Amino acid sequence: MRRLALLAVLLWPSAPPLGAQDEPHAFVGARVIPVAGPEIPDGVVVTRGGKIVAVGPAGSTPVPADAVRHDLAGKVVMPGLVDTHSHIGDVEGADASAPLQPDVRAIDSLNIRSARLQKAQAGGITTVNVMPGSGHLLSGQTVYLKLRDGKTSIEDLVLTDANGMTGGMKMANGTNSRRKPPFPGTRAKSAALVREQLVKAQEYRQKVKDASGDPKKMPARDLGMEALVEVLEGKRVVHHHTHRHDDILTVLRLAREFGFRVVLHHVSDAWMVADQIAAAKVPSSIIFVDSPGGKLETMDLSWKNGFALEKAGAAVGFHTDDPITDSRLLLRSAGLAVRAGMSRDKALYALTLAGAKMLSLEARVGSLEPGKDADLVVLSGDPLSYKTHVLETWVEGRKVFDRSDAKDYLYATGGYGASHDQAPFAHLDGDDEEER
Repeated sequence: MRRLALLAVLLWPSAPPLGAQDEPHAFVGARVIPVAGPEIPDGVVVTRGGKIVAVGPAGSTPVPADAVRHDLAGKVVMPGLVDTHSHIGDVEGADASAPLQPDVRAIDSLNIRSARLQKAQAGGITTVNVMPGSGHLLSGQTVYLKLRDGKTSIEDLVLTDANGMTGGMKMANGTNSRRKPPFPGTRAKSAALVREQLVKAQEYRQKVKDASGDPKKMPARDLGMEALVEVLEGKRVVHHHTHRHDDILTVLRLAREFGFRVVLHHVSDAWMVADQIAAAKVPSSIIFVDSPGGKLETMDLSWKNGFALEKAGAAVGFHTDDPITDSRLLLRSAGLAVRAGMSRDKALYALTLAGAKMLSLEARVGSLEPGKDADLVVLSGDPLSYKTHVLETWVEGRKVFDRSDAKDYLYATGGYGASHDQAPFAHLDGDDEEER
């Protein structure tokens, strides 16, 4: 319905040209949380052409005369949230044929019309690392998306840089990757198989180097080895699923041995080995699971992980692992972390700029600063309050979620049809207007 409406506007004779998004927008009157600096009680954020051009206090921050003004008195504005680990878009990865499949690319299985993309927007998420599953030691290449709207091709959402599409490499250890052959049956064999693959990548890289561009001397092309060479050279960060304290230390050992960049994901036992993680200068992306069940290796998961890592001096971010945690609930991670001892500033940083750094996207997203992408979230109240709702989500200067819109409200609150992508129906249950 949203795409049909957009098409109608674009085709209407009196509709503004596509360049109309270049007009400036001024968000005024709100409490602004830049993340990169102190909060501004009565702040102004000015955007133009998809970028932030000014952030500052009212009265000293010029507002262009032709700007579209958004009066947000009583509201809060903060950067769009960065989800460092998600499976939205019905993503699939490697199969049961082998435990190591670095040639698999998550982008090849993403469903652009999945309703979970809109639900992530409803949660204030603007940038997301979409990963294949963790049932393999190497389950494939992740992809970094900007949750733009009104698109028909997944390529329209992919973040790119000078080298092309951005993304990392998904790895895992522990219970998930231990299965019947050809998968490993023990933790030691798991690590041995990873080492073997990385040594092959080192040898492949050397053969390419020795060839000096001579096609006759080049090794046969190997897509998996090409991706792992990018890992070895630091061009592709490893996003590593790991839970138990000994598994965490194994990841640190492998990263030290082969020199690859890594982000630890989940790290249920982080509080046990926080000092070692900090000493390795490795960031951790943590999750808050508030329901019983799951793997035995997560039995010591603590809500104090964020506090323990912060105290040790390690970088901390948050993720949903959607559908493990619904994308609409990422914001609450900061509140739960603060309740368990983490500082307010570091918790808000973990929702935004910390995640951007883990994805090497800090030059573009994660904070409200001039020159960065105009990704922001308008909240009904303090971001740490359970009563707060995401009212609006903006990506590169375009509004992609509006809680006051009936269709978007459905994605935000659930209800029949909210999770049925590609279905020609919608339903609202008539909730109290005040809850909107």
